[in-house]
Amino acid sequence: MVLPGSGLQYLKEGVTPHMWCPGCGNGIVLATIFRVFEELAYRNEETVVVTGIGCWGKADDYVVTNGFHGTHGRALAFATGIKAFNPRLHVVVLMGDGDCITIGGNHFIHAARRNIDVTAVVVNNFNYGMTGGQVSGTTPAGMYTSTTVYANPERDVDICALAAVAGANYVARGTPYHGFELQANMKEAFNKKGFSVLEVVSPCPTHYGKNNAMKTPVEMLTWITGRALPRAEYDRLDPSAKGDYFPIGKLVDRDVPDFNARYDEIRARAMKDRTT
Repeated sequence: MVLPGSGLQYLKEGVTPHMWCPGCGNGIVLATIFRVFEELAYRNEETVVVTGIGCWGKADDYVVTNGFHGTHGRALAFATGIKAFNPRLHVVVLMGDGDCITIGGNHFIHAARRNIDVTAVVVNNFNYGMTGGQVSGTTPAGMYTSTTVYANPERDVDICALAAVAGANYVARGTPYHGFELQANMKEAFNKKGFSVLEVVSPCPTHYGKNNAMKTPVEMLTWITGRALPRAEYDRLDPSAKGDYFPIGKLVDRDVPDFNARYDEIRARAMKDRTT
């Protein structure tokens, strides 16, 4: 028997326990997705979960909706094609920071620019967790990975800031610790017309945590709770202090027409010209 509100009807039978490491936030994020699917009454045949490569990219192994598992960094390219071909589908894209920004950054920018009506749930674990904990485009400067053993000399990409400036209609950030807020923001993202991005800050406990003096899941959660601030509280900080924190919650909410709406207008204009 599936308890109402659990979302477990979207979980494949016989696939648990999952493959993610103890302390990884991926299981919490996936459970949140299932609960929001149930809240919104998503039907399996009308929903497509698109993934790429990486720890979070394995999430499609656990869902009973339609799925598309693509190559590394190309999940948004495939999702764009799916949504453009069949606008009636609910298209949800699951990517890690490597899949989304480090390898797939160009597709991310253009998905936001087009404002394609898909939702990207990006789990940012600050490294390439599946292949040994190498540095990624979101690894904070000065932090340690298996390929930056003397500290990362590069600045990290702010996923939410990039999504906002590139044109996404909805942008939010959450964490596995702030579960109720994460579910509320995810529901808003799924409901929003246009490109929606929900970044989930969830540092990798196996590699990133080990290399940065956070060796247990409890230490990782303590790190999150000490740095994640509601948007209003973050905005009140002195600029010199903001580097030690990050804002969570809804960051961007606008109603620019999405790609399919604009395309329909162009197609109608072309059809009118053909008949006159």
